[in-house]
Amino acid sequence: MNVFKYFFWIFYRVWFYLLVSLPIIVLLPLLIISILKESWYPFFFRLARFWARFILIGMGFYWIIEREQKTQLESSYMFIANHTSMTDIMLMLVTVKNPFVFVGKKELAKIPLFGFFYKRTCILVDRDSLKSRHGVFERAQKRLESGLSICIFPEGGVPDQDVVLDQFKDGAFRLAINHQIPVVPITFADNKKRYPFEIFNGGPGKMRVHVHKFLETQGMTLQDCKELKETARNLILNQLNKFHAED
Repeated sequence: MNVFKYFFWIFYRVWFYLLVSLPIIVLLPLLIISILKESWYPFFFRLARFWARFILIGMGFYWIIEREQKTQLESSYMFIANHTSMTDIMLMLVTVKNPFVFVGKKELAKIPLFGFFYKRTCILVDRDSLKSRHGVFERAQKRLESGLSICIFPEGGVPDQDVVLDQFKDGAFRLAINHQIPVVPITFADNKKRYPFEIFNGGPGKMRVHVHKFLETQGMTLQDCKELKETARNLILNQLNKFHAED
């Protein structure tokens, strides 16, 4: 590795965290007000979408979104996507206009500044705690009843670099069936290439997104969970293979 590339990637990582922090600092009063009441969450969500756009554009990313079906703003959904990068959070916020709540790992709450709002607006889960995983269902139900949607990365974490798509956990699909809401599978094609967890990789460029036709859960029971899960995974895996074939 030459010296120029080394310093570029170090700068690129530092620049990312500066972009994450700057809008939070500037919008701090509005952000704090927006989390004072749960009913004000849609206002917080608008600020979060601005934050996400600011970061992606600042990093030199541009997104291309294909949609097989569009959401209705008055409806609730279960949004799912493959998980490969920290930028998945930002790209999901850019892609989806319906106010939704992330279900995510509690470790992200430790990130300075970002973590303060993350733990107050997202549903945190400790994957090593059965009690915590069960608590997710109760908190998600409350959010869905208030008219919001839910977003889960069903792989349960970021897979190893050589894994195209890991196996899915049941949680997102059990929730969707319990509440009879559609599952919206979304494929992110380029996030691993643009901003991987490996420090000495990544760079500006396109981020392709494919929003699949929704998977309806009306009339399903928990016995249908496995089939629903595999259907969603196959949709995303096949689309990833199509994207990779285009590269």
